[in-house]
Formats: sequence, C-alpha cells, structure tokens
Amino acid sequence: MFDWMVWTTPIAVFFCCIVLMLAGMTIWEVKSPTVARRGFFPMETTRGDRMFIGLLAAAYVNLGFIGISGKLGAWMDMETEPSIWISFVASMALLALIMRKG
Repeated sequence: MFDWMVWTTPIAVFFCCIVLMLAGMTIWEVKSPTVARRGFFPMETTRGDRMFIGLLAAAYVNLGFIGISGKLGAWMDMETEPSIWISFVASMALLALIMRKG
C-alpha cells in the first residue's frame, strides 16, 4: 500500500512523534481545557496554536537541513552527508521550546 513512499527510519519516527503528540494533546485538552496566554509570540496562543506553530517550525527545520546537508558535508570535508537525526533532534527541541515558552 505504501510502497510508493520512501519511508526512512528518521521520517517514520518523526511522523510517529506527530501522531503521539496529537493523541496526547487531545487527551490533555479533554482532561484540562486550555487557557490562552502570552509567551514570546506577539499574540495570545493556546496549546493547540503553539503545537501547530511548532510543527510548522519543525517541518521547516527538517526541510532546511535536507536542503543544506549536501553543502554542509562538502564544507566540512565529510565523506558522507550529515545524519538526518541531527535535524530531528533540533526540530523536536524547537518544538519543545515553542510549546513551553511560546
């Protein structure tokens, strides 16, 4: 069914994390309804807003890393391109920062 898709381990882990976050946020919202608050964003946001913004930011971090990884590997004289796990960790750290402080 999914033979047409190229699922590497990091991509599968990334999407599994997104599914788990959506399930966790649903349960959290049912147990404890959210209240809009101000963080470092110039507007009031709810948990769902911050998660959406964080997921977009995480996707852009991953796409940006994929775009520059070839040049980064050549610039640092690496035999192979840098691991995609670097961008996964960076994007999840950014997502956690946005969820916590955003």
